[in-house]
Amino acid sequence: MTRAWILLAIATASLAPASLATPALAAPKSSTVTGPGGITLRSVTVDLPQSDREFPGADAAAINNNCLTCHSAGMVLRQPPFPREKWAEIVNKMIQTYKAPIDAGDVPAIVDYLAKR
Repeated sequence: MTRAWILLAIATASLAPASLATPALAAPKSSTVTGPGGITLRSVTVDLPQSDREFPGADAAAINNNCLTCHSAGMVLRQPPFPREKWAEIVNKMIQTYKAPIDAGDVPAIVDYLAKR
């Protein structure tokens, strides 16, 4: 399970902009610290869902390198089985309309992968 640390800042309404110029606090040894102006910082842990899933298969390098930036493998793999021409249209829409930074040399491998699953 993936863990992420989130630092929350809770400020009071009376915090004046001038107090923002105060020097940074040293890293606290405890999980809570209150700084100038009544700002309280608390460290918390959050359990996030597993997000490192990749597309399976020896031929998945192109799709893993290009598509996981915006899509989870699970979301893509749950799409209906489209013919090759439809997948080519979808991949080209990602590039042209949404400006996905997909290398042109990877497009055939991505389309092939999606069409054969």
